Amino acid sequence: MAAPMELYCWKGDWGLPSIDVDSLIVLAYSKFAGAPLKIHKITNPWKSPTGVLPALKTKEEGSVSKTTNIIIHLRKQKYNADYDLSAKEGADTLAFVSLLEEKLLPALIYSQWLDGKNYVDVTRRWYGENISFPLNFFLPNRMHNQQLDKLRLVRGDPTLEPGEQLEKELYHDALECMTLLSQRLGSHKFFFGDSPSSLDAYVFGHLAPVLKMKLPNGKLQQHLSSLDNLRQFCTNILVLYFPNTGQEPPSSGKSPGQTDSGGSGSGSDFDNEPHKRRNQLLSALFAVGAMVGYAILTGILSIERVQPQLALERPGQVEDEVDEEELED
Repeated sequence: MAAPMELYCWKGDWGLPSIDVDSLIVLAYSKFAGAPLKIHKITNPWKSPTGVLPALKTKEEGSVSKTTNIIIHLRKQKYNADYDLSAKEGADTLAFVSLLEEKLLPALIYSQWLDGKNYVDVTRRWYGENISFPLNFFLPNRMHNQQLDKLRLVRGDPTLEPGEQLEKELYHDALECMTLLSQRLGSHKFFFGDSPSSLDAYVFGHLAPVLKMKLPNGKLQQHLSSLDNLRQFCTNILVLYFPNTGQEPPSSGKSPGQTDSGGSGSGSDFDNEPHKRRNQLLSALFAVGAMVGYAILTGILSIERVQPQLALERPGQVEDEVDEEELED
């Protein structure tokens, strides 16, 4: 029996199988297509075979990253959720996926990573608590910069900076996109009938975080909640294809960086206490070391070398030697 393909993706929270848009898309598509995958839900991208998440480890092509490449590989292996679509439905899929990436995705990036309150209170806090030490000190900031670069690329403006005007434009496009999706879905269970396709996976991957994440500034969530059919669409997929997701313990109940293979676990505060104390001690030592290093690099502190032999000699002895040399002169 051939070894199963292995999918590495971000772990879940808030009742989601993953907190990451791309990971959600791949997870949903693999479920729709019936692809047998061994799933590794992790919080350290460097533990994936490609260094990014999601990533698919295969026997035929090695490791594959990027959502589209993973879906293409699954199709090559005869796991195709779009097999029964007509040519027109295939064209509609491409059009709506482009709409999602152009109109909705930028607003999701802004909402989670660039909105100051959402980023500090929820996004950075979640990654900081779930990424293992010492990566949790700098990886969230690195991801923040990567998301800003991604937004600049999508918007075609390398000098783009967060601001009230940009937020207004992005949210306007996102609300319009969700309304169009709601109109296209109508009263159907899925976008092309009774069976889900890749379009359903893309829509679910983009909308499920909006619906479930507890963001202080929830403008997108408020609009999505008002669209009953889209809200029910996300809920149905969670219930039908990820029935055990809601039983996962909260993120604070797991030690940072713990691998999650999809099952539920349990642990008491007593069991986790040694790890908490160790991480707190390591965090304090790391912070002190970082401050000392910064002070040295910036010149606040300086290290003066003293010759060992002179340092060990008595001050009076050194003065006597100097005096003798002066007398000889």
